Amino acid sequence: MRVCTRLLTAATILAGVAELPAAAQQKAPATDFHQWALTPPMGWNSWDCYGPTVTETEVKANADYLAKYMRKSGWEYVVVDIRWYVGNDTAHGYNEKDPAFHLDAYGRFVPAPNRFPSAAGGQGFKPLADYMHARGLKFGIHIMRGVPVAAVQRQLPILGSKATAADIYSPEGQASWLHDMYTVVAGRPGAQEYYNSLFQLYASWGVDFVKVDDLSSPYHKPEVELIRRAIDRCGRKIVLSTSPGETPIAEARHVQAHANMWRTVGDFWDSWDQLKEHFEVCNRWAPYIGPGAFPDADMLPLGRLGIRAERGDDRLTRFTPDEQYTLMSLWSIFRSPLMFGGDLPSNDAFTLSLLTNPAVLAVHRHSTRNRQLFRQNDLIAWTADDPTTGDKFLALFNAQDQELLPASEAAWVSPIITRQTPGQGQAVDVDITGATKLYLNVRDAGDDIAWDHADWLNPVLSNGAGKTIGLSSVPWLKASAGWGQVTANKSVSGADLQVAGQKYAQGIGTHSNSVIEYEVPLGFTRLQATAGLDQAGAAQNTGGTLQFLIFTKNPYRPAPADSAKVSVTLAELGLQGPCTVQNLWTGKTTSGVTGRFAPFVRRHGARLYRISAAKKAKS
Repeated sequence: MRVCTRLLTAATILAGVAELPAAAQQKAPATDFHQWALTPPMGWNSWDCYGPTVTETEVKANADYLAKYMRKSGWEYVVVDIRWYVGNDTAHGYNEKDPAFHLDAYGRFVPAPNRFPSAAGGQGFKPLADYMHARGLKFGIHIMRGVPVAAVQRQLPILGSKATAADIYSPEGQASWLHDMYTVVAGRPGAQEYYNSLFQLYASWGVDFVKVDDLSSPYHKPEVELIRRAIDRCGRKIVLSTSPGETPIAEARHVQAHANMWRTVGDFWDSWDQLKEHFEVCNRWAPYIGPGAFPDADMLPLGRLGIRAERGDDRLTRFTPDEQYTLMSLWSIFRSPLMFGGDLPSNDAFTLSLLTNPAVLAVHRHSTRNRQLFRQNDLIAWTADDPTTGDKFLALFNAQDQELLPASEAAWVSPIITRQTPGQGQAVDVDITGATKLYLNVRDAGDDIAWDHADWLNPVLSNGAGKTIGLSSVPWLKASAGWGQVTANKSVSGADLQVAGQKYAQGIGTHSNSVIEYEVPLGFTRLQATAGLDQAGAAQNTGGTLQFLIFTKNPYRPAPADSAKVSVTLAELGLQGPCTVQNLWTGKTTSGVTGRFAPFVRRHGARLYRISAAKKAKS
C-alpha cells in the first residue's frame, strides 16, 4: 500500500420538526446546530458522475453552473465525494490494490494535489472553499467514518493528545466495501481528540458541509456522538450528513439530535424499481422531518450521469420524463435534501426547469405536516400544509406496474439466495420440453432491491443429442433490470462475473427485478446454469437477497392502463369548496372545484398542486 504524506503548515493546523402529535412538537433551540440548516440542504455532489475520481477542474465547472443558474433558487452546496485524498483512484470500483493516499503528520487525509492542484503546499481545501464562497456558495466534503488504516500502521500522533492512531482503533466494524479505515473506539484516550482534530482542520479550510459515510447502516452511535461533539467544538457551522443505507428507525430520535440529515436508503440510482420503493420509505420516515433535521432520500440521479462513476457508464438518466416529475414531486413534498448528481454543465432546459421551479421549491422549503394521505393499488396521495396561507399541497402519483405472475406458475424456483447461502448460488437444471420461449426472472426476495446483483452463470440449452447453445452468446429478445442494464459476460456493475470468489467468463449479469426473454430453438429441451449473488452485492453489509425463477410462458399479468384517475375529496384535505387548484408544474389554475378532485395521472407520473379554499372543513 503506497502512502504519500503531506505536512500541513502550523497555520493550517491551528487555523416543522417531525409531523408528530402536537404535544411532541418542538422548535430547535436558537443556539442549536439545527439552526444551521432550517430548510433541507440543496446542492451538487460529485458521486453520481465521477465516483472517487473527480478533479478540481470538474468541481469548479459544476460550481460555476450552480452559481449562475441555480443559486438564486436556493441551491448552494458543492460537495466533493469519496476518496479525494487518493491520487490514483479508478472508476467502476475503488483502487484498493495500490492506493496513493495523502495524509498529514497527524494521520488526517488531505487532498491529492494531482487532482486538486490548489491544495499543494499544505493549503488543503481552503483555496477551493474560498472559490465557492466568492460565488455565494458553500463547500462540502465526504469522509469515511473512522481512522485511516495507514495512520494506524504508521502509529501517527493525534493532535491534542499523547495517543497515536494505533491507540484508538479497532478492526471490528470495518466497512466491508472499502478498507481504508478502522473503527474509532469511543472512550479510549485520544478518540475524541482525533475527531476534534479532523473538524478543526476542516474548519480551517472553510468547509460548510460534511457527509460521513459508513455511519448509518449499521448505525455507529458512539462515533455519531464523537463527530457531533467535534463539530460543536470546531468553531464553524458545519452541516452534518450521515450515510449510507437506511438508518434504523429505532435510532430516529438519536440521529435527529445529532445530525442535520441522514440517509433512509442505500445508494439510489436511475432505477424505477428503486424510486417506487421510496414511497414506503418516505412514508415510514415522514414523522421525523425537520426543522434542521431531515430524512435523506439520497441524491437526484438526473441529467448526465456515470462519466467516471463507481457504477454505470456515461449516460443520460434512465428515468423517463414522467418518472423525473415523480422523483422531484416526492422529494419536494417529503422535504428530502436535494443533492443533484448529474453533470450540471451538461444539463438541458428540461432538467434545469425541474430543479428551479419556484412553486415546487416552495413546497420543499416551507411546507409542514408532510404525510402520505393514502396508497390504494399503487395510486398514491401525499399532502402538506402551507403554514403561511393555510393552503394545502397535494401530490398525486401513479406507481402502477405490470405485475409478475406468482412463483407457483414458474417452471423452476430457487430458494432465497443471500450472502450467507453456501456457495452464494444454486444449480439450475430445468426440463423445458415443448417451450418456445424462455424467461429468466430475478426477484428481490420480498425486501427491496438494494445490492441485488444477480448472475446467470454458464447458462446452456441442450437438445439431448449432444448439441448445446450458450445463452450468453446469443441475443435475447427483451431484457430488463431493476438497476443498470443486463449484460452478457459481465456483471451488471461492469466487473467480471464473480460468485463466492470464483470468476466466470460466460454468463449474464443483471439486477433484480429482472426478466430476460429468449426464443428457444426447436428441439432444445433442457436448461442448465448456476444462479448466484454477484460479488458486488455479496461484499456489502446490506441488501443482496435474491430469488431466481424460470418461466416457459409470459411471466407478466396484463398491463395496467396508461393513466389512472387518482381521487381525493376536499374533506380529506380539511377543506370545503369551492376551491382553486393550481398545478405547480404547469402553472395552470382551475377554479370552482367542489367535493372531489380526481385528475388522471400517467403511469409512473405525478401531479403536484396547491389547493386554496375560502373555508376549511369543520372538524
